[in-house]
Formats: sequence, C-alpha cells, structure tokens
Amino acid sequence: MPRHHHRRARLAALLTAALAVTGLAACSSEGDDRGPVTLQYGIWDPVQQPAMQKIADAYEKENPGVTVKIQVTPFSQYWTKLQTAVTGGSAPDVFWMNGPNSKLYASNGVLAPLDGVDTSKYSEGLTDIYTVDGKLYGVPKDFDTIGVWYDKALFDAAGVAYPEAGWTWDDYLATAKALTNPEAGVWGSAAALNDQQNYYDTIAQAGGSVISADGTTTGYDDPKTREGIQFWIDQITSGVSPTLEQMTDTSPEDAFLSGTIAMYWSGSWSANKYGQDPAVRDHVDVAPLPRGPEGNQSVVHGLANVANAKSPHLDAAKKFAVFASGEQAAGIQAASGAVIPAYEGTQQAWIDAYPSFRLSVFTDALDTAVPYPASINTAAWTAIQDQTLSQVWALSISPEEGLATLAKKMQAALDKEKK
Repeated sequence: MPRHHHRRARLAALLTAALAVTGLAACSSEGDDRGPVTLQYGIWDPVQQPAMQKIADAYEKENPGVTVKIQVTPFSQYWTKLQTAVTGGSAPDVFWMNGPNSKLYASNGVLAPLDGVDTSKYSEGLTDIYTVDGKLYGVPKDFDTIGVWYDKALFDAAGVAYPEAGWTWDDYLATAKALTNPEAGVWGSAAALNDQQNYYDTIAQAGGSVISADGTTTGYDDPKTREGIQFWIDQITSGVSPTLEQMTDTSPEDAFLSGTIAMYWSGSWSANKYGQDPAVRDHVDVAPLPRGPEGNQSVVHGLANVANAKSPHLDAAKKFAVFASGEQAAGIQAASGAVIPAYEGTQQAWIDAYPSFRLSVFTDALDTAVPYPASINTAAWTAIQDQTLSQVWALSISPEEGLATLAKKMQAALDKEKK
C-alpha cells in the first residue's frame, strides 16, 4: 500500500487559516536542550515501527540524556490528528512528512528549516519535494519509484517473452494484446486510475507535465500531457484492460495477484508485500517502465523526517530529524526490507532482501525520475483532478474535453494560492 497519495491526505483548506490564527507562522524558539530531553516521533506505518525503534535506540546511544518515543497513528487518521496537534501546539517534535503536504506545512511555519544537510547524498528529485524558497524543510528518509510488475505464469502460458529494459509504449501495448485472453478472463494490462503509479509517469514520458516546476501553473492544457493520458484510455477502449467499472468492482492489484491481469504498474513498496507471500513471490517479477516519446521517466516520491518549528527542544529535534534520514539509519531501514532508503549508497541491502525480484529497476529509475507533483495546497486541485479523470476513465467524456475542464479548474485553484 503506498504511503502518500492514496496515502494522500485531503487536508482541509482550513489549515492555512488555522495556523495563521494560532500564530504558528511566527518565528520559533530554539528551546532549551540542557538536561534530559524526550522527543516525540510521529510515524504512520506499523510495518516500519521496528526499524524506527532501532534508529531511535541508535540515536539515544549516541546522545545520552535524549529519549525518543515513537507515536504510531494509522495513515487514515494521521493528517487529521497532526492538524489538530499543530493548531493546538502539541505536535510531535519530529514526524514523517509527504510531498503533497510538505509545501503547505512549510509555508505556514510549522516546519523548521534544516541547515547543514549534505543534499548530495540524496536524489535531487527528492530534495526538491521538500525545498521551499531555497530552504530544505525535510530530509528524505526513503523513496519509491514505479515499475511494471508482471505475472510470469501468464507470460509463459501465452508464449510471450518477458519484458526487458528498452521496451517502448508500442512494445507494451503489443505485449498486452498478446496476453489478453477473453475466454480465460485474462487482460494484458490494467489501466488503473492511479496517479503516481500510472498517468503521472506517462505524462512525463510524453513530455508533458501535471504542474510547473514552481507549482503555479497547470500542465493539463498541454497536448503532450493529453498524450500521456490517452495511453491508458486506449487500453480500455481496445479491450486489453478491464473497464473502470470492472476495476472498481475488483481492484487491479487483486486481479493481478489472482492471475487475471498480466501486467500491473506499481511501486517499489510492492516488493515487501509480494516478497513475503510465497504464493506470489515465485511467479511475479518486475521490469522497467516502457519508453514513451520522451523517455521512460518514473515519478519519484519519498517520505521525509521533519522537525516541528515549535518544539520545546528544537535543536535536538532538528538533529534527530537529520540522523533519522542519515547513513546509519538508512542501513537499518534497508535491512528491514520495507522501503528503499534515500541515502545514497545504502540501497543494495534492500535489493538483496528479495533476490528473486529485479529490484534494481527501482533504484535505476532514479536517474531520470521526476518529482511527485505538488503545490502549496495540493489537495485542492487533486480533488478536481480525481473527479474529472474518473469521468475520462469511465469514457463519459473525451480526454480532450476532460483535460480542458481540468486545466481551467486546476489553474483557478492554483491562482487562489497566490492570494
């Protein structure tokens, strides 16, 4: 399960006003770190809790007098609870942050800038996500990129060669067609209505964009962006993918795992899930994304450790946030197999955790990856995006009509951020 988009928090637009009212956008105090210090560390993934505890233990060993207490909140409640805690002045000293929410929290003074971080140890695509007005507000903890997971048993049954690096969109569509078997109830592909996993990638591969680099202008009025959307709609209309209604009834991932979909675009996070299930592990593998008109770019996203600007122990909070994303912590994360650590040179242990999969696909994807699209109030326009594109995927409106409407509404939402 992704940790950020579907994972994506639908933060209320109210947050900006609430933060302003409570004065959290004001300058923060450095706090007093003399004597014993207890830091609260907010996370949302119980699967990662054991590794986070090892990281906390390692930090405490190096910093006598500092205790780190981990708070786990389910993702479904995390952002609501964090918003309440922030406005009430009781947010954790250090906590996890994701791309869709990072600029909102940073621009409202909730997050402390983190100085002295060697950003060369992290992908530029990741540090860009957590940089606002030239300041770094989060140190990348882990990252995820996208690949094409495929069912080897279905390929073998159809006599189709496994996908290899360098394949193209045309190759992908031809492969999907060869694997589609209506009589057996098998589709070659799943044109899922997923952003990071699907259409954000093909938009970049077509040379289009979701949003400008400065987060102020929509890219949905670009014909190249429409080409990235059309790639998926063509799969539905040609019958190599289930319809949106069918994918709503049975999720694409469930269909993939049950052997009725041959190729499923998903992230590096799936390695941990698939790798721990022997019934799945032995008959699936992963290939690089196919190349579109401008390349085979994957969207890269990752979580970051951030420091609460209002922490009473701000110096210690900033120090732990940096440590929890540093080399030693990355090694602990990699060995757990749950996520790919963001710190350069520490990913091989994660790759080695599941040797039956070609997991270097995900680390190689960093070379050309593009950042997860975000603005100050990402949730405002992603709600419009999801609603409009669901109509396009349902074939109720054409991609041309849908994207024209989406571009107009999204730009209006972005313009409001400037006021």
